[in-house]
Amino acid sequence: MAQQILQESDVIVPLPDLAARRRQRLVALVEARGSARLEELSSALGVSQATVRRDLSAISASGRLRRVHGGVVALDQRLDEPQFEAKAGTAAPEKDRIAATAVRLLSPTDTVYLDSGSTVLAVARLLHGWDRLTVVTNSLPVAMELAGRGPRVIVVGGELRSTSRAIVGPLTRHLLEELRVDRALMGSYAVSLDDGLSTTDPSEAYTKRLVLTRAGEVLLLADSSKLGTQSFVAAGQMRDLDVLITDRGIDERTARAFARRGVRVIAA
Repeated sequence: MAQQILQESDVIVPLPDLAARRRQRLVALVEARGSARLEELSSALGVSQATVRRDLSAISASGRLRRVHGGVVALDQRLDEPQFEAKAGTAAPEKDRIAATAVRLLSPTDTVYLDSGSTVLAVARLLHGWDRLTVVTNSLPVAMELAGRGPRVIVVGGELRSTSRAIVGPLTRHLLEELRVDRALMGSYAVSLDDGLSTTDPSEAYTKRLVLTRAGEVLLLADSSKLGTQSFVAAGQMRDLDVLITDRGIDERTARAFARRGVRVIAA
């Protein structure tokens, strides 16, 4: 049987070589971003999601990338967190839907904690005019978004972490231990059923863990690409969560597993 061939960039390339080139490009894309969703890779590579899934199965088996629900993460990105601007542009439509769903769970007179992170910032953009709401936050982008736009804003004091533009570390304890909030809207770099929330920075993890003890209800806002992933330092346990708001990329098996841990799952 004659070997099947395709044409790419005016060069005749055997199919196995073409697949290898595509997979090399896929790995490069994921390593540059730190993580990627199936639909993003499908669009960038110009192939179907089914083809991407086959490529990811082959690549993850070799240990170069790690599959997660709805996408893939680079193994060498566990401690290399993207800058805030880069994270803000990833899965933006999903984050907007998650944010809108979270806002519907708030009451106008609540005292809420808004964590750092791009999904929680999307929540802040929807709170303009909520003049009976009190917001406590460690996020400079959230504070700037809400300044003079309705809610009363209380900013946590401490060390500024440039990567996430969050105020973190032991100094945040002096304010947070004096407060009690109705709801905490939290983000997380990674989420695992076994290991809970985790992040790349010990100081940021410290502040997240402290907030979880000061909230009447904890809502975790995380797109499905973060589910099933782990990072460097623990930032909270599954028992600390009340609600997970994610996107429709979560599969039923994972949703049921969260529910068995007592976490209400909402797919936005």
